[in-house]
Amino acid sequence: MEITINKLEDWEKIASEIIPMLQHPILLLKGNLGAGKTTFTQFLLHQLGSEDEVSSPTYSIVNEYYTPKGKIYHFDLYRLKNLEEVYDIGIEEYLDNAYLCIIEWPEVYEDELYGLEYHTMSINNTGESREILFD
Repeated sequence: MEITINKLEDWEKIASEIIPMLQHPILLLKGNLGAGKTTFTQFLLHQLGSEDEVSSPTYSIVNEYYTPKGKIYHFDLYRLKNLEEVYDIGIEEYLDNAYLCIIEWPEVYEDELYGLEYHTMSINNTGESREILFD
């Protein structure tokens, strides 16, 4: 799916369109700083029924949220320098015990997902709009 959005309210529509397509328990979010990865996550969790306040896990590395379908873990791997640091946070245990794991800045860990099923959402901030590619 490819789509371009121009305003904040468009994230609501994107989230509602993506939810039925979530067939795998891992969602990788890619995009430059300020692209809208956490904003999208806020709308997605709201649509999944979470009443939790959603914020960026930049400093906590992982945030945990509750939905009627189960726990969602939201990761931000931006500050992790290598694969060992990813394993040190216990990522495998999170992946095994979640309804959904949303991983921002997944590049440091992406090769380890070989053989697992996951979705990728890339967000390109052009300055005037966001170009989104969901796979």
